[in-house]
Amino acid sequence: MSFYVELDLQFFSGEKTEKATPKKRQDARKKGQVAKSQDVSSAIMLFFVFLLLMFIGTMMKDEMLALLTHTLQEYMLWDFTEENIEKMFLEYTFQAAYFVAPIMLTVFIAGLAANYMQFGFLFSSETIQFKLEKINPIQGAKRIFSIRAIVEMFKSILKILIVGTGAFAILWINFDGVLLLSQQGVGASLAFLGKITVQMGITVSILLIILSIFDYAYQKFEHEKNLRMSKQDIKDEYKNMEGDPKIKSKIKEKQRQMAMQRMMQEVPKADVVITNPTHYAIALKYDETKSDAPIVVAKGVDYIALKIKQVAKNNDVIMVENRPLARALYAQAELGDRIPEQFFKAVAEILAYVYRLKRKI
Repeated sequence: MSFYVELDLQFFSGEKTEKATPKKRQDARKKGQVAKSQDVSSAIMLFFVFLLLMFIGTMMKDEMLALLTHTLQEYMLWDFTEENIEKMFLEYTFQAAYFVAPIMLTVFIAGLAANYMQFGFLFSSETIQFKLEKINPIQGAKRIFSIRAIVEMFKSILKILIVGTGAFAILWINFDGVLLLSQQGVGASLAFLGKITVQMGITVSILLIILSIFDYAYQKFEHEKNLRMSKQDIKDEYKNMEGDPKIKSKIKEKQRQMAMQRMMQEVPKADVVITNPTHYAIALKYDETKSDAPIVVAKGVDYIALKIKQVAKNNDVIMVENRPLARALYAQAELGDRIPEQFFKAVAEILAYVYRLKRKI
């Protein structure tokens, strides 16, 4: 006779085939390990910069021409003094800031928006910390000769082709205007060159955004692959989160023992113990200054019931057999609670009997 046992070899191989747990994802995010593509940020920033230039390019051109005219008509006639040089330097600095500030602000906002779209708000200092493995030549060689490096090389070639194709397409569309540049004035030539430059930039950036979408999908796939866990990893994580089951069981056992000890210490203070007589035992105490009804100070079944009766017997606590009442009190009254109202009459009769018996004793 043959017996077949199904055995999962992943427990022995350590192969990472399971999806990452929420804790693993959270820990990776804290370290700055998220699915992101630099191409998405670069393409979006490039697109919005050229979009800005499309709207304010004419104004910037007029301002630059005005600055050039002012320089040739006034600054060139000034004496070469320290005061004049300082004044010219400040003027050029303010003008440069005036030109650059809108572009820098656009790049900053577009970069934040691109990163937020990919992985939300995240600040982590892990990625900028110095680590020796980053300068390890062996690890560096592995990164160079890896599938990821091949993908990055293919992606770079593709970007060069996209940029070249987009630029050539715009030049081809405006080929007649390029041929006529020699017959136009400086202002018209600059306006035309600015227009086709913006067109090239927007066209190329749109193509790069499309490429970056595929790159983001690849980066997300790689990220998920790197986060995968083996079955043993999941078990170890569960142990670390929840604690070792053996230790937890020992703690619970210790807590049960302490609770049992405290309960048994209350039995000698009870007025009566109502029994089944063998399976149930309920110890009641009545103190009219603390409660308007008797309190359950101890209860148990089988072994615990036997312990309660032993303690009661050793401390001369009267035991009364009442099977229906014992079972009902055990089921409906919790430890430390007053007895339910429907049992007042039955318990009062038992307490009256106990008090009469104690007076005779």
